[in-house]
Amino acid sequence: MIRPRSALAAAICLALAACSSGGPLASGDGVFAPGVAGKAQVDNLVVGHRLMAAGEYELALDAYSRAAVVQGFNVDTLSALGSANLRLGRLGQAEGLLRRAAEEAPDFAPAWNNLGVLLMEKGEFAEAAEIFRRAFATDNGNSDEIRENLRLALSKRDAVIYDPAQENQNFELVRRADDDSIEPL
Repeated sequence: MIRPRSALAAAICLALAACSSGGPLASGDGVFAPGVAGKAQVDNLVVGHRLMAAGEYELALDAYSRAAVVQGFNVDTLSALGSANLRLGRLGQAEGLLRRAAEEAPDFAPAWNNLGVLLMEKGEFAEAAEIFRRAFATDNGNSDEIRENLRLALSKRDAVIYDPAQENQNFELVRRADDDSIEPL
């Protein structure tokens, strides 16, 4: 049997509970479990540059391809795709991409430099020297890597005697940094 006092106390508690906000677990109080996090924004061009620096050229090519899907085929993505293909030994694909990047932005020194590296790989020393000269002029002579590439190309172009020491000289790929300066790729 329910006592009248207990029934009255229960009724008062129910009435007061109906008037309250419901405590910390009720919705609308600002305390709640977080929802599903949105997709993080990733700059695939930066990811690709880091993968290139780590020697992961195939993965870099994948990242650059994703960047091209998001950004379109602009000078940065074309140059990056060409450079990755060059490192993978796909000279035909690389040449088309790098020439397109250089034509699209004639003042973009990394595209000219990387095209020069490709031409050196193909043994086209005279054209490579001219391309490096253009890259050097476009960059106003500020890049040590481009200056060294030009020097090596000129020496290969002008070499009359075979020099085995020149056989192992490495040319440097470059890219545009965030502050529009040139840095090695």
